[in-house]
Amino acid sequence: MLVGVGQVVRRDPDPATASEPLDLMLDATRRAADDAGGHLLDRLDSIRVIGVLSWRYVNPGLALGERLGIAPRQTVLTTTGGNSPQLLVNETALAIQRGDVGAALLTGAEAMATRRRARRGADKLWLDWPVQDVGTAAPELVGDERAGSNDAEMARALALPTQVYPVFENAIRAASGRSFDAHEHVIAELWSRFSAVAAANPYAWSPTALTADEIATVTPANRLIGFPYTKLMNANLTVDQSAALLMCSVEVAADAGIPRERWVFPWAGADAHDHWWVSERDDLRSSPAIGATGRAALAHSGADVDDIAHIDLYSCFPSAVQIGAAELGLRLDEPGRPLTVTGGLTFAGGPGNNYATHSIATMVERLRADPGALGLVTALGWYLTKHSVGVYGTEPPPRPFARSRPQAEIDTLPRRDWVAEHEGRVTVESFTVMHDREGSPALGIVACLLPDGRRAWGNVRDPGTAKAMTVDDPCGRAADLHPDGTLDLA
Repeated sequence: MLVGVGQVVRRDPDPATASEPLDLMLDATRRAADDAGGHLLDRLDSIRVIGVLSWRYVNPGLALGERLGIAPRQTVLTTTGGNSPQLLVNETALAIQRGDVGAALLTGAEAMATRRRARRGADKLWLDWPVQDVGTAAPELVGDERAGSNDAEMARALALPTQVYPVFENAIRAASGRSFDAHEHVIAELWSRFSAVAAANPYAWSPTALTADEIATVTPANRLIGFPYTKLMNANLTVDQSAALLMCSVEVAADAGIPRERWVFPWAGADAHDHWWVSERDDLRSSPAIGATGRAALAHSGADVDDIAHIDLYSCFPSAVQIGAAELGLRLDEPGRPLTVTGGLTFAGGPGNNYATHSIATMVERLRADPGALGLVTALGWYLTKHSVGVYGTEPPPRPFARSRPQAEIDTLPRRDWVAEHEGRVTVESFTVMHDREGSPALGIVACLLPDGRRAWGNVRDPGTAKAMTVDDPCGRAADLHPDGTLDLA
């Protein structure tokens, strides 16, 4: 069970004095220990860290243990992926259940805001943060190490979330039959509701409620990134944030003197991945793995989605939330039950792989304030690729915790063949137009369907044509694809 949570947000740090990620983890850990009450830190036998992107650590768990003055027998590090925190909770719950672990610390941190300020200052600052020796003992690794894009996708600029998720968004819009303007209103209203939640979150990086118009309107400060997303529809990685979770067995909690009202139980978890490459998925507007993991976790809990009082859907981009809601049977606007407890990765902050540690910590606080209620957290990695789900409650679960892995079910689902190169006529399935920092169209990224149903990717490099794609919907139109990836709209 979870017995202590801590969160840290440090806005506008001076790079000359700002904390490294390990310092942020130390602060969050001490807050989690204070939150738990009792005496748990000296009982830790496992320190488990979410993979850090903003500084290189060989074994951050080992370094954190040294800062805390403890020597846990086990240190763990996750691979890249926003699913990692929930995956780690699922793994830790099983380890505690087996008796392999009595008490564990799960934590992560990023200092991207400091890194950015250091690079962009008038006098670029070298961050003199400690570096672990390359010979430091390696931690145990948890998670799937595979890259998120294959060579053919990367050759057509499908290499970053900002380039992939807007392609999903236009696929959702095309399937809905909405115009550009009508759909922009839908996603701006969704993100406005998320910003309202962030405004009440003391640990949000941007705690300001924004209107849909403010989110959708293009301005110099809110430029288009990947059409149709303005900057305020993208995850914000440029944050300095940390979160920590303390987990232990009931026996350890009781022996450590942790008050019963601090206890929150993982009821069930599930982990799986969609067909790994975006290119091979049957469509670009769904995620069968979200549906399968959600159903599995709820079924083990003996609950229906309508029984869930508090929800946090992973929210790197609006398309992720829409797809997650559709797969789980949730409406986008449910009075009294928003789809986030934090405000999401745009407004609460998107600290690399570590966002879901914040959402789980916030969920624990929500549930403590609403005894008897259930909470649902989803987390994902790469491009709707890796998925992890958790169900939580303040009461002991009706049956022991279990982690489902419905991968075999997902692997049997339809998938498309794909080609790296093609010469000939294709149909535009979806697209985005990437914009430069001045807000001008720079590159069109287009998902194409061949006459035999295979998928390929093309690029529109002419700025005028790329601009026209944001005015006159190209989805469903014919085009000519060339072996070098150049796409000519018919």
